[in-house]
Amino acid sequence: MLSKINPDEIENSLISKSQRELIRRYSTTNIEKPSLMARFNIVQTKAHLPAKGLDPKLAYEMIHDDLTLDGSPILNLASFVNVHTEPDSQRLIEENLTKNLADNDEYPMLIELQNRCIAILGDLWHSEEAIGTPTTGSSEAVMLGGLAMKKNWQAARRALKRDISSPNILMASCCQVALEKFARYFDVECRIVPVSDNNYLINYDEIKPLLDENTIGIFVIVGSTYTGGFEDVAKISQILDEYEAESGYSIPIHVDGASGGFVAPFVYPDLKWDFQIERVKSINTSGHKFGLVTAGLGWILFRDKEWLPDELKFQLDYLGGVEESFSLNFSRPGYPVVHQYYNFMRLGRKGYTEVFNNCLTNARILSCFLEETGWFKCISNLHLPVGMMTNNRGSWELSQNEGQLANHEKFNPALPVVSFQFNEAFMEKYAEIPQVLVSKILRNKGWIVPNYHLPKTFIPKDGEQAPAVVGNDEILRVVVKFDLSSQLLDKLMHDIVDIVENLVGSIDMVKEHLKHQGKASNSTLIYNMLLSISQGGDSRLIQFKDQKTADDQHGFKAVC
Repeated sequence: MLSKINPDEIENSLISKSQRELIRRYSTTNIEKPSLMARFNIVQTKAHLPAKGLDPKLAYEMIHDDLTLDGSPILNLASFVNVHTEPDSQRLIEENLTKNLADNDEYPMLIELQNRCIAILGDLWHSEEAIGTPTTGSSEAVMLGGLAMKKNWQAARRALKRDISSPNILMASCCQVALEKFARYFDVECRIVPVSDNNYLINYDEIKPLLDENTIGIFVIVGSTYTGGFEDVAKISQILDEYEAESGYSIPIHVDGASGGFVAPFVYPDLKWDFQIERVKSINTSGHKFGLVTAGLGWILFRDKEWLPDELKFQLDYLGGVEESFSLNFSRPGYPVVHQYYNFMRLGRKGYTEVFNNCLTNARILSCFLEETGWFKCISNLHLPVGMMTNNRGSWELSQNEGQLANHEKFNPALPVVSFQFNEAFMEKYAEIPQVLVSKILRNKGWIVPNYHLPKTFIPKDGEQAPAVVGNDEILRVVVKFDLSSQLLDKLMHDIVDIVENLVGSIDMVKEHLKHQGKASNSTLIYNMLLSISQGGDSRLIQFKDQKTADDQHGFKAVC
């Protein structure tokens, strides 16, 4: 077995012995940038604080050069986080970079902008009495929404002199990890509701059996991270109404609108999912996703001040004035709030609507394109008529979408997210091609498109065994954001086709060659070829020779 190599040790050993000579030689010939020469001085301490600092320009160049190895944020189609900023918003960010949002007394106008943003969100979500706070993201906001449900449940139970030791909360198996974190971090039993195998959103029939007197609430997801689909908040509220009529227990809803909280008000204005539904007590969203702010901003709004428990409120006076806080974090940058307010003023309702119209239309174009290739099936349902399930389409055909792709009322409400997988026919013919290769080869071309497992449609109970997975349970996912222009979308579609054609052509070539040689399929041969392609090789590098050499009795030769 090979011994483990430490590149830093070898590099340090080589450079430390010739440090002065390297610096002298490179500085006189001007071959290297000054920032790279600076590395000769600190290469031994790149993971430690150097004894002496660098010139600021050298430090900048050195770090700047390191960061060029990162992927392009615009080509990162895995993330929901916004990466677009305008020059004017960047100026405001720079001007307010050092302001602390926790310091209300020092920055009163910053706090005023914060309150205006909360009022705007309250208006979008149909509650003039909403109270809220900015957070570092939806993860912190979800924690606060969950804590409010827990504290209110405890208060109600205490008033009846009942036990409060075993709270539980419901969420679908397609939930984002922050929801599960809340349950684990704050000692609440997490009851996972399986998703339906028709659309991979919460299975409504499985909700009621999981409810009891200790249920503090249910997280409902408006914008699944897997497929972009919206869970039906009104339908879940109706189920909870029925349960309350049967049991007497009232179960509140917290809406996880990390992305959908911004998309829904603008492109699905008639959809009831927010504070219009009485049972919805709190909503979170991410300003740094479809709020179009740079990373680091979330929002949590409570229906009214009565729903926010006093136990979550703190009054502070050590920054110069009396301040009330009910967030988990304290000090945090103020510029994301400035950026959010800039977007509200700059775009307005019309601007946000146009941005999301474009994103959704492009996402539907991509969905239809992928299915038209004959290789893929879309698991996301934003390109399907309202009410149609992903795995229950009947006689519907893609051609029925013609001329309708920008008409959102005709389609299932969803985020501009495209989740897709190899279809059954493709997998049957080319079982040798793992779907993850598409993701890996796209990465070689600069795109970041994840491939991962679908959420669980069955949650085993004690003593039960989960059934074996049948068919393809993996998806590739593309988040169609503001920056994915028509030109980039066109390039993405061409790259996907080129990749699959390359893989298919290579498999066909190997099978045809083996057939002429009178040999059975060779899985090792195919594996090595696919490995070569996934690592940047090309099918054109694979050559077959009819003549056999003395040293190699195989008719196949591959360059890996």
